[in-house]
Amino acid sequence: MDAMPFKTDTHAFREKWISYIHALQDTICGALEGLDGKARFATDEWEREGGGGGITRVIADGNVLEKGGVNTSVVWGEVTDMMRGQLKLGSPGDGSAAKWFACGLSLVIHPLNPYVPTTHANWRYFELYDEEGNVSDRWFGGGSDLTPYYLFEEDARHFHGVLREAMEPFGNEKYPLYKKWCDEYFVNRHRDNEMRGIGGVFYDHLRPADAAEADRWFAFQQACGNSFLPAYVPIVLRRKDIPYGEREKEWQEIRRGRYVEFNLVHDRGTLFGLKTQGRTESILMSLPPRARWGYNYRPQPGTPEAELLDACLHPRDWMA
Repeated sequence: MDAMPFKTDTHAFREKWISYIHALQDTICGALEGLDGKARFATDEWEREGGGGGITRVIADGNVLEKGGVNTSVVWGEVTDMMRGQLKLGSPGDGSAAKWFACGLSLVIHPLNPYVPTTHANWRYFELYDEEGNVSDRWFGGGSDLTPYYLFEEDARHFHGVLREAMEPFGNEKYPLYKKWCDEYFVNRHRDNEMRGIGGVFYDHLRPADAAEADRWFAFQQACGNSFLPAYVPIVLRRKDIPYGEREKEWQEIRRGRYVEFNLVHDRGTLFGLKTQGRTESILMSLPPRARWGYNYRPQPGTPEAELLDACLHPRDWMA
């Protein structure tokens, strides 16, 4: 890959973040391979025309994991008119938004057993540069969320509890604020505001005011990234061997259809990537291997499927 062409005083900070993201990718992939016991991640290294590239790691057809990916990217380039509109960066003539840099990790795991939830997470860092190559803006974003097909309240409390614990050293207000943000973001608004799952945390545009605050937001991102495996793996271990049949698989595929709808209709990251010539295979890695759409499908009242749907329609405080 070409050297990053921006003369900026954040080189060391940027490199530290890149190193963390790549190490986290290795850690998560290794843990998930151990959990599955059969499948292994295939690695696809790619370069981006215009600057940078990434490492896409995909897993499929395992004992536990039907499909998944843990991707990292380190990309940069000139700010295009499309990006300017997507990110609301102002007019081309003001000179404050000429070049950009982004680095992050994004993952999606679709398990085989319908009693094991799908999960998604990402942690990213973005820098914006003026025409002279100096940093004009920078921010962190990310989050983790859970998409079960059958609701186990102990799993929901565990997942949210681990995320809350990771955030508490940075302020007790962080978890409830970012939990609410997640509940309001991962929503299919075209389906009566039905959530994709049972949430987690989501945050964006965490802008440091100075170097000390940048280090603190970096530590916050590390804490959130490091919390993913403790939040998710125990749930998988509890549910992966529960017997299931055709009814459970059909419901899983219906809910996966909702997952697809959100990603392709509403998700800002997916739409931004597709509209700015991002790598299509890596972006659409998030989609499940199988999904289903039945006309006007409604689960029967009083069933476990109806219970899950109710939780998606009415966000809950899992820590209450």
